[in-house]
Amino acid sequence: MPVRKVPKSHVSVTGLHATSKSDSAAEFESLLENDYLIHLDFDPWVESYEVQPVRVPVEGVPRGYVPDTLVHFCAGPEGQTRPSELTEVKSLEDLQDNKAKYAPKFAAATTYAQERGWIFVCKTERDIRTPKLRNLKFLRAYRRTEPPAAGVAAVFNALAAMGGQGSSEQLLDSLAATDEARAEILPTLWHLVATRRIAADWDVVFGADVPLWLPEEIL
Repeated sequence: MPVRKVPKSHVSVTGLHATSKSDSAAEFESLLENDYLIHLDFDPWVESYEVQPVRVPVEGVPRGYVPDTLVHFCAGPEGQTRPSELTEVKSLEDLQDNKAKYAPKFAAATTYAQERGWIFVCKTERDIRTPKLRNLKFLRAYRRTEPPAAGVAAVFNALAAMGGQGSSEQLLDSLAATDEARAEILPTLWHLVATRRIAADWDVVFGADVPLWLPEEIL
């Protein structure tokens, strides 16, 4: 449950971010924050997150300080779980211009997090607005609608026939002889990529032809 409601702003974009990793739609108060939430939605190691999660007491600040998110992680392959991250999202320019103002808040948040076995981190556009973000924004439209089972099987079989790796254009060429047929199979292909059932390098901006391969557990 958020401890602070995001106010409407005339200088930044605020809104609600639909997600399955929070109890309800997550409020954001900048486009940079919303972009960060997109990363969290796609991160397979993120179990859940809360926005405006806690109010950190800060000496001299009557209402304290409320970081942007608290991120909880799943157990890794060896059974270890990363500490939860209490996170502030700020632009580099804002951090530099308001360094003195933020210093006591961030120091208090660091101590607050350590006392609870968490860590406090800041995320900027360097962390968030990466080539990967462009791919996530493209893929998010395909995540939630489960495609027809026959289409899924056809894509898997075609990629397997190519030795388990190929490219998006090669796959489409093997599956569809017409533009209409390509348009029908495209949502299935990108859904499988978005849900990591077909692998791709998400850190390289997707072009017209994207290298794809079957994950090791499927081969």
